Amino acid sequence: MTTPSSDLEAEVLRLRAQVAGLRKMLTVTTQLNVALLSPDPQLEILLPAIMDAAAELTDCESAAVLLWNNDQQELFFAATNSASPTAHEVLGMPVPLTSIAGTIFRERRAIAVDNVEHDPRHYKNVDEQSGFRTASLMGVPMVSRDRVIGVLEVVNKRKLPFTQRDEQALMLLGQEAAVAIEVARLLVQLKTANDELSQVEKLKDSFISIASHELRTPLGSILGYASFLKEDAPSPDIQEYADAVMRNAVHLRSILDSMATLRYLTPVGKDVQPERVPLASLMRDLQAEASSIVGASERNISFTPVPLYLAIQIDRERMGLAIANVMQNAIRFTPPGGYIAVSVQPRTNPNEVWITIEDNGLGIAQEHLERIFDEFYQVEDHMTRKYGGLGIGLSVARMLIRANNGRIWAESGGVGMGARFVIALPTV
Repeated sequence: MTTPSSDLEAEVLRLRAQVAGLRKMLTVTTQLNVALLSPDPQLEILLPAIMDAAAELTDCESAAVLLWNNDQQELFFAATNSASPTAHEVLGMPVPLTSIAGTIFRERRAIAVDNVEHDPRHYKNVDEQSGFRTASLMGVPMVSRDRVIGVLEVVNKRKLPFTQRDEQALMLLGQEAAVAIEVARLLVQLKTANDELSQVEKLKDSFISIASHELRTPLGSILGYASFLKEDAPSPDIQEYADAVMRNAVHLRSILDSMATLRYLTPVGKDVQPERVPLASLMRDLQAEASSIVGASERNISFTPVPLYLAIQIDRERMGLAIANVMQNAIRFTPPGGYIAVSVQPRTNPNEVWITIEDNGLGIAQEHLERIFDEFYQVEDHMTRKYGGLGIGLSVARMLIRANNGRIWAESGGVGMGARFVIALPTV
């Protein structure tokens, strides 16, 4: 039988623990605010503070943050403070939406599991990859502006079970973390936008230089060989001159075609005329278009069969131009004799299809994977580069794909390791 004094002591201990938790929350909030007010706020600084606080507040061994990748429609490990020497192996690793973390994300609610071995939703691949054993787990959704951006989870509570106070503390921290992460992202985007704005004059000058250089070279050749062809006396070399004229004329046409697509660099949403298009039909058009691209015959291009049931709602002409631009980019940066593989992968969550164009060509350094979609961006210097083009093909492709409610991104192991472009489109 408890006594009034023992009840009072228990209440005092509970209140002390609650005050300690609130103080810790205040400390974390202050740390997050200081980090966000820094000249260069980074998630690499914010996430460790969030995870350390989460583990301490719930008396758990470690914590992790999973974020939602909107392009690839995947929930992935963004950070963990696990002491396991191989814990970093899980960073970037996607988890299925049927897992515990995926359920938290989908259903927007906290979940606590005191023994994950008895829960079929536990994704064991994470433990196998990291060498870390998960015994218990609690997670909460991170919600910002009524949108779930990820999951904050803690693992291996030292004294089970998880309590309502653990859930309340983690929910509060999850809300703070979501706001901090979104603010950090927006600040980074704002900084990037300001940097790009300051480069407007440089961008204009680069375009003029690129266009001038690209047009001057073939036109000089055309005019030079044309003067030979005007000579009255026939020459054994006349066929060679004619061939040279044709090659340069084709080159010039390619440049002019690229310049004609400049109008697509402005938003085109209101001009899109979507219709239901069988994907197999669209891919047949692409295969025919690819065969006419300069240099295509010197590459090994393969197309995998497309399921006849797949259909998408798109503006056929604009989407055809977008995919052709991506294909032309692959041909340009793949050496003669190389391969280019075009495939289609249906996805069920969400209902969409991924069109992939993969090559074993030049490859892309990690720091250029996003920049290559910028207008007029060239990885090589425009005066010394080996590969032609104005640097707008991928920009136009992204603009048109987005206008058709799709997404595009690039993947590459680095320079010399080829590239893979993925176009995601909703199915109907």
